[in-house]
Amino acid sequence: MLLKREEGGSWVWRYQRDGRRRDMGLGRWPDLSLAEARKARDRWAEVLASGRDPIAEREREKAEALAAEAQADPTLAEAVDEAFAAIAVTLRDGGARGRWRSPLDTHVLPKLGSRRLSTLGAADLVDALRPIWRTKHPTAEKAVQRLGIVWRRQSLAGHVADAMMVDRARLLLGEVRHVAEPIRATPWQEVPALYARLGLATTHLCLRLAILTATRSDAARGLRFSEVAGDVWTVPPERVKAREGKARPFRVPLVAEALEVLARAQEVTAGDVAFASITGRPVTTRGLEKALDDLGEPGRPHGFRTSFRTWAQDHPHLCSWEVAETALGHAVGGQVERSYARSDLLDQRRAAMEAWAAWVTTPPAA
Repeated sequence: MLLKREEGGSWVWRYQRDGRRRDMGLGRWPDLSLAEARKARDRWAEVLASGRDPIAEREREKAEALAAEAQADPTLAEAVDEAFAAIAVTLRDGGARGRWRSPLDTHVLPKLGSRRLSTLGAADLVDALRPIWRTKHPTAEKAVQRLGIVWRRQSLAGHVADAMMVDRARLLLGEVRHVAEPIRATPWQEVPALYARLGLATTHLCLRLAILTATRSDAARGLRFSEVAGDVWTVPPERVKAREGKARPFRVPLVAEALEVLARAQEVTAGDVAFASITGRPVTTRGLEKALDDLGEPGRPHGFRTSFRTWAQDHPHLCSWEVAETALGHAVGGQVERSYARSDLLDQRRAAMEAWAAWVTTPPAA
């Protein structure tokens, strides 16, 4: 039937279900003709005859249509979640550290996360990234790289995303003359003087070991006595820098001075953690940095790896390029070459680290 109003009207189908009368709107008149209204009525009458409620069935169909639309055109936040879930297995700790998502969560999603991809243009991405494009360029570049992954995944899935959107935004943001500032490192010539100034506090002992072994801060800070067998320390995969699933245990030769450092640490540590804070957990990176700050040393803990590597460059007769790179835990050679050359050069590294330790422990006056 047609319910007329001053400005047009609407088609309504009245039916009975479970003893109740229900009115179902079919559309506006004159937008919907009589023939079209009858066709719609006949369709819903078939639904009623099948034992289903036409109004409930129509709501279900609407919900399914909206869900299908949302899947084909997700919000940016949903698309980021999907991309992150797909690559999390390749990230350390399954991405739990949050480093992959951080540039997006901090600078992009608060502004654009609720928008559907079909509503976003290159200008929107430019507006979100412009505030950090020059002031925090490395972070902005990471955000662009992550957004590129998100858009490519959605485009390849056949969704509405334009695969070139992020590239256009990158072009519109313009070029930046950014000079990367390396981590401050203590010149190798000054390491003996610094080493002599280090005391026997837990953070100082950890710094001593980091200098002697040229290992990363995460590895040194987390050292457990149970990881040491004789004069070899095996760093477990979870503290070796590599993509998830690619890390392998890394053997580190411990020279006499390094073993002495561990012996001193064992005198003041009750548990298995060699360099434990008062909480029983490993000392923090900031704790190591503060120890250096208190000594007036501008170099950072990670910079001791540069100190060693530069010393090795200047003393190739004591430490070859291959041995130095292996000592730092870097991959040497291509994938095919590494599949055949599987030695970790432990004996050669031990000799090199003994020469390095001899320099590190040289009395400053000498």
